[in-house]
Amino acid sequence: MFDRFGEFDSAAEINETAVNLRREKDTESIRILAKENGIDVDIADAFIDGDIIFLCDDMAAAIGKIDIESEELKPVEIMKDWVEYLKSRCFEDPDMAKAIRSKKKSLKGAIGALLTWSFKNQIPVDKDILKAAGVTAGRCTLGIPGMGRAKQIMSEYYTGKQVG
Repeated sequence: MFDRFGEFDSAAEINETAVNLRREKDTESIRILAKENGIDVDIADAFIDGDIIFLCDDMAAAIGKIDIESEELKPVEIMKDWVEYLKSRCFEDPDMAKAIRSKKKSLKGAIGALLTWSFKNQIPVDKDILKAAGVTAGRCTLGIPGMGRAKQIMSEYYTGKQVG
């Protein structure tokens, strides 16, 4: 995932590395740095050409990290919705973007926080629902957070701050 340069803790760290590589005229390494961090090659080329002064901002660094983590995780269904929510938060809240970029936090950790909540908040499924679903188990529980609760859990996971 972050094979050559390792995981960066912030956009500032990515930019510092990119500037040093540009000073060394190591354009191939700048492209690799961008790819490892989910930053478009066209942005890397504009940076190499001097058209832009930095490779990424906090929002792009966070979204890039989510994209790279998603490639490995391969989320489906509701997990895709959670990923898209996190990306949208990067546009809305600079502090959230910085928190998402942190090395101490990950998409797997955020989904783990959701799963922890799910296991702690399981409720029995009504027998008539089990019958309608063709489930023959004597007992079945379900603990899926609603989107509002999921947003709260993910925000609290990344920022460490109580929400709501």
